[in-house]
Amino acid sequence: MNTQQQTVDGGVCNGDAAADYRRDGHVTVRELLSPTEVAAMRDAVTAAVQRDLDAASVSPLEERDTYGKAFLKHMNLWARYEEVAEQVLSPQLGRVAADLMGVEGVRIYHDQALFKEPGGGPTPWHQDQYYWPIDTVNAITMWLPLVDLHRDMGMLQFASGSHRKGYLGHLPISDQSEEVLDNHVREQGYPIVSEPAMRAGDATFHAGWTLHAAPGNSSGLMREVMTVIWVADGCRVTEPVNPNQARDITRWMPGLRPGDAVASELNPLTYSRAKAPVARK
Repeated sequence: MNTQQQTVDGGVCNGDAAADYRRDGHVTVRELLSPTEVAAMRDAVTAAVQRDLDAASVSPLEERDTYGKAFLKHMNLWARYEEVAEQVLSPQLGRVAADLMGVEGVRIYHDQALFKEPGGGPTPWHQDQYYWPIDTVNAITMWLPLVDLHRDMGMLQFASGSHRKGYLGHLPISDQSEEVLDNHVREQGYPIVSEPAMRAGDATFHAGWTLHAAPGNSSGLMREVMTVIWVADGCRVTEPVNPNQARDITRWMPGLRPGDAVASELNPLTYSRAKAPVARK
């Protein structure tokens, strides 16, 4: 498989990385975080995940559906754990997201720790933005390994160029999305791109409409990944078109209605070329 690999210099993506992102709908950024920085993020995230697990019951892997087997998901950790907030709200990360999208500033939509267990199942083909009631294509997901990854652990793969098609239908992550979108990828002839390996602190970034998936984790190691979603500052909430979007408004944009700017207390500005980020209370 082909891979796209770009680097970051001083926390700022170069022009080639942004051009590749616009063309392909995804890009790999090597050494986004230093070993010290990713170690701090891993300490914060894994501690938060463990606290979540201690407070909840998790069904055995074999008893879960396709979505449940794909990963253990822990959402919006930054809003619940101060140590995670220090990592997720980093202007360094926000600036990379803004540079790739070519926008003036970005706000947090939400974060997710996605831990794929040893023996965990595949993640079906899907589009993230199916879940997001927003009026912009300038939405981006960072997928950052907290440990070194190799292909057997369930590396993310992308259908390059698929973001240009936009919305592809009512297809939440499921067996149906895998079947329908796998056929679409084949019919369209999109190149399927995946890294053979990633170091802790490397990251991929992909657009909201980019088709992506991941194989199961056939290794004996936990695939520890932290994700953050940003949207362009100034974008607005749209009328939800499915129940998942309605839930997203309530969970990630509390108090907002269609037509409002995405700027609730859970959507802080983390990077702006024109103004300083809003301080957290």
